[in-house]
Amino acid sequence: MADPTSFISPTAIAEQVSRAQVLSPDIRPLWEGARLSGPAYTVRCAPGDNLMLHAAIHRAPAGSVLVVDGGDASHAIAGGNVCAVAQRRGIAGLIVDGAIRDVQEIRDLGFAVFARAVVPKPGLKAVVLPLQQPVNCGGVLVHAGDFLVADEEGIVAVPAKILESVLKSVSDKAQAEQAQMLDEWEAEHDEKITSILRAAGVDW
Repeated sequence: MADPTSFISPTAIAEQVSRAQVLSPDIRPLWEGARLSGPAYTVRCAPGDNLMLHAAIHRAPAGSVLVVDGGDASHAIAGGNVCAVAQRRGIAGLIVDGAIRDVQEIRDLGFAVFARAVVPKPGLKAVVLPLQQPVNCGGVLVHAGDFLVADEEGIVAVPAKILESVLKSVSDKAQAEQAQMLDEWEAEHDEKITSILRAAGVDW
């Protein structure tokens, strides 16, 4: 089985899960080359409030990806210092359906953050909500422990219950492709596409 601690591109993962597991493309990396993978530590913040994200960075295990329903994008739920502390504590990165600020500081840290928006105004710290509950992030219902993979190609959430089979499928396909010469792939691809076209009544 593939090692879940090594990075596997969302492109490879997406081929093995339904489209419903791919987060909205509106959630983008804050800096070029950002990528992350790891188990979800789920966080829900009230609109305009960032208390629970600030609580989560001190409670999430090392290696976790903080997956955040930010409530809305009216206020930033985190900035440079929060991300620096999260990085120091071994958190893999943040996926935020909401807003972030201090983009340059986060870029300088090299800390992987994916967010829907950038807003300079920070939120309040007043509303207590439970951690590690299912959250809607980018149109996908993410549960604590689901496996997240993200880079510039997009973000995919793999339900924990199918992670092992998905990683095995990814590994098997990668091994098969490595063993196949490009000429062989091209010939098979041409045959496959021609067959589909002919079945649709096209013969050229």
